[in-house]
Amino acid sequence: MQNLVLFTSKDRDTLLKARKGESKFGEHIQLLPNLTNIYDDIVNLDVDYVIFGISEDIGVFANLGHTGTYKAWSTVIKFLLNTQNNDFTKASRVLILGHLDYDTQRKELTNLDVSKKKNIKKARHFVEDIDNDVSHIVSSIIKAGKTPIIIGGGHNNAYGNIKGLALAKNDKVNVINFDAHTDFRPEEGRHSGNGFSYAYAEGFLKNYFIFGLHENYTSDKLFKTIKKIKDIKYNTYEALEVRCDLDYNSELEKALDHVSSNSFGIEIDCDAIANIPSSATTPSGFSVKQARQFVHNVAKHPNASYLHICEAAPTKKTETTVGKLISYLITDFIRSHGN
Repeated sequence: MQNLVLFTSKDRDTLLKARKGESKFGEHIQLLPNLTNIYDDIVNLDVDYVIFGISEDIGVFANLGHTGTYKAWSTVIKFLLNTQNNDFTKASRVLILGHLDYDTQRKELTNLDVSKKKNIKKARHFVEDIDNDVSHIVSSIIKAGKTPIIIGGGHNNAYGNIKGLALAKNDKVNVINFDAHTDFRPEEGRHSGNGFSYAYAEGFLKNYFIFGLHENYTSDKLFKTIKKIKDIKYNTYEALEVRCDLDYNSELEKALDHVSSNSFGIEIDCDAIANIPSSATTPSGFSVKQARQFVHNVAKHPNASYLHICEAAPTKKTETTVGKLISYLITDFIRSHGN
C-alpha cells in the first residue's frame, strides 16, 4: 500500500522518553519489521489490537470545514508511547502498524479556492482514494482476528471503517456514533459529512445510533430524513444534559440495544467533547469523563469490533490536551474490550 507508512523501531525510539524505574507503553508494543501483506503479516502475531493513524484533513476540506485533523496521529502517538505500562494498559497486546499519509494530496489542495466547484470535486475524488485504503486495512485486520483502533483524520473515514468491517464479516454491520452531528448528509461526493449516509446507501451499514446530537447544528431537513429511517435512532445532547429529559445510562443501554445484535463499530468524534480542538470545536458538549465512560461501557460488549477517534485538530499549544485525551480513550477501550 503506497500510502501506508510503517511505524518503525527507530520511530518508537525517537519518541520514547524512557525513565529509570518506569516501564512505558512504547517499550512493550509490537511492530512489523517490514510489510508484504497486512493480513499475512499479522494473522499469526500474538496481539489483540492493531493501532493505525490516518494523517489527513482532505475530507474536512471537501466538506468546507476547518482543517488540521491530519496532525492528530503524530500528536497522539507521542503521548501514547509514553503512557505507563502496567497490568491495566496491556501494551504487549498491541501492534502499532503505522499511518496512512496523504501529505502530497493535502499540499495540492492547500491553496485552492474552495468556492470553485472543480476544486471541491478534486478533493472529493481524493477522499474516495482514502476510503479504499481505510477499508482495505480495517478489513485485513479484522479478517486476521484482531481489533483495529483507528486514530485521526476527518469523520469521512467512518465510511472506510464500516465498509472494512462489513467486508470482513460478509454482512451489514452496525455503528454507535458519539457525535454532535449525524454525518448523514446527501450523497453529493465524499466528504466528512456523509460517511454514514454513503455506507448506508451502499448496504454496508444497517443499524446506526447517534449519541448526543446537537439540536443547534442539525438541519430540519436532516432531522426529517433520519426520523423516516427505522434503522437510525438518536438522542440529543440537549435532551440528555440541558433539559435532562433523558437519563444518560438508560440512553446508553438503549443505544447498545440498537447496535449490539451484530458486529458494530464505535465512532468517537472529538467535536462532541467540550473545548477539545477539532474541526468544529464546541464550548458546550460532553465532558472528558463522560466520553471515557462512554468508551468504557460500549467497548465491554463482545460485538464491539473497532474504535475510531477522529476530528481532533491539535495545535502546538493544545497538543498535550489532545494527545492525552485520545491516549486515555485508547487505553480505556483496551482495558474494557473483551473483559
